[in-house]
Amino acid sequence: METGFGFGKQVDLEFDAAIDKVTADLQTEGFGVLSDIDVAAKMKEKLDKDMPRYRILGACNPALAYQAIGAVPDIGLLLPCNVLVREDDEGAVFVSFMDPQSVLSLVDHPDVGPLAGEVKSRLERVLAIL
Repeated sequence: METGFGFGKQVDLEFDAAIDKVTADLQTEGFGVLSDIDVAAKMKEKLDKDMPRYRILGACNPALAYQAIGAVPDIGLLLPCNVLVREDDEGAVFVSFMDPQSVLSLVDHPDVGPLAGEVKSRLERVLAIL
């Protein structure tokens, strides 16, 4: 799966196992999960609507984020990197990553492009081992 703003794939894992594995694999590349938004639970709570499981993890590599914020203080508007773990109606599980190069191309600063490339490389390595 690839779009202009992200990349990912279907994984051969149960939903909760996919959350645990992607979280652990992100750690191997220096990322932590700063936020965990259970969209399906919120839709049920706020709208009384059911949907397949759908969670957005906000992943951050502190060293790279620090460099980006040092270069462009307002770059926090584009952070952290979202990681989507979702289930379809048939129970298949997908893990997708925001493409930092696509998102950070909005920033016109010479130091940001190389950082975005580094982040994307790390996220692609995580995807490869899922």
